[in-house]
Amino acid sequence: MNIVRVDSYEEMSKAGARYIIDKIKANPKMTLGLATGSTPKGTYQYIIEDHKQNGTSYQQISTFNLDEYIGLSAEDPNSYHFYMKDLLFNHIDIPLNHTHIPNGDTVDKEEECVRYEVKVKEASIDLQILGIGANGHIGFNEPGTSFHSKTHVVALAESTREANARFFPSIDDVPKHAITMGIASIMASKEILLLVSGDAKSEALERLLSDQLPSEDFPASILKTHPRVTIIADNEALMSTGITR
Repeated sequence: MNIVRVDSYEEMSKAGARYIIDKIKANPKMTLGLATGSTPKGTYQYIIEDHKQNGTSYQQISTFNLDEYIGLSAEDPNSYHFYMKDLLFNHIDIPLNHTHIPNGDTVDKEEECVRYEVKVKEASIDLQILGIGANGHIGFNEPGTSFHSKTHVVALAESTREANARFFPSIDDVPKHAITMGIASIMASKEILLLVSGDAKSEALERLLSDQLPSEDFPASILKTHPRVTIIADNEALMSTGITR
């Protein structure tokens, strides 16, 4: 794993955006895997700024998001459909029919998982952007998820719901289930970019970078076995790891 240390969340966001933009310029028809939550917000903002200032085009880019809450419509302000449009898609020139997010509002959730997995496999993601949960989750793959899992319905851990409650009126409004790309789906990506910021993620990052063997108790640990992983992390996230440069 290639580790890039930066001073702050701001610098992580800039470095993440630059990494993605450079890949897009090298391959204007690439397929991007996208993440949500608070970590990539700054990265998306810098991508928007670059698009406006430098004209980087997304006309031929395709995107696949990791996950979506079950029970929220695409118009719900707390859905990841809304998040992606509000924080990225509406501000760049990507055709919306090139963007893909699981349908969490579908009647047949299992059928939706199969449909989405087929689309992801056919697309073959070139670069998957990830964050890491404090409990080691990637996507919404909570501890105990099989490393062989494909796109599936997951019951969200209480710690994950509590972490996401800040985006909702109350924790009672946070959905208890989601559709997520499985760990095997994520690992099929040709390259992975992991963004990590803040002391709340430092223990998780320390465990990821430890010598411990991959364990399904800590989903992110499987990233040790991927041939092309770049981690961009700020000082606070790296403070427990002993990495100084």
